[in-house]
Amino acid sequence: MNDTIRRRHGGAASLALLLLLAWPAAPASSEGRVPVHARAGLDLSRAAATIWAPDAYLVYLENDEPLDSHGAAIRWGYLYYSPTLRKARVYSVRDGKILVAEDLGMKFEAPPIADGWIDSEAAYKAADEGPAREFVFAHDARLHTMLLLRGAIQENQPDRTTWMLVYTAPNFPSLFVVIDAADGTVLRTWRG
Repeated sequence: MNDTIRRRHGGAASLALLLLLAWPAAPASSEGRVPVHARAGLDLSRAAATIWAPDAYLVYLENDEPLDSHGAAIRWGYLYYSPTLRKARVYSVRDGKILVAEDLGMKFEAPPIADGWIDSEAAYKAADEGPAREFVFAHDARLHTMLLLRGAIQENQPDRTTWMLVYTAPNFPSLFVVIDAADGTVLRTWRG
């Protein structure tokens, strides 16, 4: 991939990341609902995206409601991009149903998430066995956000699909843990 394409994909993915981190999750009661891991809504969201645009592919995934202590959430958001339509569409899935299906109000190109990514539970375990456990214990922190994307976090390897886990703690900077989504290797951590 040449440098121009890398910058375009990296910038687009970074912009998508910022927009989706700011995307408001619809309020919902978690009463009686069972948290699931990220792959639980993948087939449903993919089927809906294929109906919307046959060439749509997954470019981003994030928890839409709080995570439990094992990388599961009651609701997950899946973002798809269609090169033909030159649009992106988000699907928010809870209890095996699509709650939100909306076009993203901006144009961008984003690379597809590579096949074979580990589920959110495996990503959580990789972070917990690494740098996160100490941070959680020392600062009464909790896992706040998990997102899966390609190209935005590893600038030197823009084709790598990664999980990013964000841990928050009262009165301390957040801990960010980036994990290779293919094998669970911790690639990078930082506080901020």
